[in-house]
Amino acid sequence: MHTLASRFCIILLCAAIVLSALAYGTVHYWALAVFQIGACLIIFFWAVDGWRSQHLRFSRNVLQLPLIGLFLIGLIQLLPLGSASAPATAGILPGAPVTSLSFDPYSTRLALVQIIALTVYFAAALSFIDSPKRLRLVVRTVVIFGFGLAIFGLVQSYTSPTKVYWIRELSQAAPFGPFINRHHFAGYMEMTLGLCLGLIFSGSIEREKRPLYIFAAVMMAIALVMTNSRGGIISLVAEIFFLVLLTGFGRREVGRETSDKGARVRTALVRAGLALSLVVGLFAGVVLFGGESALSRFVGTVNAEDPTTGRAHFWSTSLKIIQDHPVMGVGLGAFHLAYTRYDTRNGLFRLEQAHNDYLQVLTDAGILGALLGLFFIGALFRMGLGRRESTDAFRSGVATGALAGCFAVLVHSFFDFTLHTTSNALLFLVLAALATINGRVELPSTGHRRRRRQTIPQPSLPPRI
Repeated sequence: MHTLASRFCIILLCAAIVLSALAYGTVHYWALAVFQIGACLIIFFWAVDGWRSQHLRFSRNVLQLPLIGLFLIGLIQLLPLGSASAPATAGILPGAPVTSLSFDPYSTRLALVQIIALTVYFAAALSFIDSPKRLRLVVRTVVIFGFGLAIFGLVQSYTSPTKVYWIRELSQAAPFGPFINRHHFAGYMEMTLGLCLGLIFSGSIEREKRPLYIFAAVMMAIALVMTNSRGGIISLVAEIFFLVLLTGFGRREVGRETSDKGARVRTALVRAGLALSLVVGLFAGVVLFGGESALSRFVGTVNAEDPTTGRAHFWSTSLKIIQDHPVMGVGLGAFHLAYTRYDTRNGLFRLEQAHNDYLQVLTDAGILGALLGLFFIGALFRMGLGRRESTDAFRSGVATGALAGCFAVLVHSFFDFTLHTTSNALLFLVLAALATINGRVELPSTGHRRRRRQTIPQPSLPPRI
């Protein structure tokens, strides 16, 4: 039974997906405050739902454990367990030096608050998306909003490329759509596009609706390429190949013999042809929209000597930080301060992120944080691939698309820090929930119902005289 409070939880979850992206990706303090207030409201309605239904909804999905583990690492980093040796600023700044494991305890506290909020949204998605109707509502919210966001980003890139919402001028940033960083917009498109393409490649939507989904997918892909993000384009290509492999060879059709390899090969070739057509149409659309600069930038080289574009220096400095703090890291959110101390360029260039999420997990949380991340990724794909075997075609397509979106942004994380943006982290967790939710969201098999009807004994007719 669904209570009114549980419906409010779903509404707040969908609203957070939309508003977190529209609020500049939720990177400012005021937007973070609204985001965290929404998490508090979810907790309130969650408690009301438990009181009304006399049952507290809670999912036992193991993907929640790494988030809890990361929170515990942050708490340990705030304890005064660091070295008592004074830093280089001793005798200059008043007071005793901070001896916690975190280089920046204030940023670590902010990171912990953010982890709590994201965990609440994630746990709510796992607990309250518990029916086929709610699954379709959340999926359609993501796909429709992704399409609308792509159109908005394309229009703004032509009419006002240096302003956000045609009002806010950003001279030292590269905005696209409502995002201050175009790479973050590309990461968001990768996830919404993956969910849309997963439904298309899996044949999980009605035939009359497929042209709408294909058009939405093409527009999202064009908007992604128009961001001029090399990492985004690489992730898009990887996402398409991932879908071809997953839908062409990964899932066995129910009721067919596994020895029918010919049919599976033909299916794989059809999916490969669809992917090739999509790629060709995508790049033709980019040229049509005047995006030749995006393609030329993709084939161009990166100037590694320029600290504003090259990543080789960032990564080499990050490796030095990891070497000195291998177990617990320098503190969640404290990378910017650690980088300044280790930078060989006199610390004149302030870098907030490592431009590689995997390296930054190691710098911020050490080997323990990396192990939690590996556990999350491994459990995500293991459980998601299992959900693809569902007899419910829509459920299988959702699992496929959600895994594709997660895979694409994980590829992009090798080059950028898209998951450090709140809106992108939230959507990534929502996709992880859609990929791994149990059978509550599946429709019963029609074939199973038909077989049950056929087993009902028919009344015998009297003999004809």
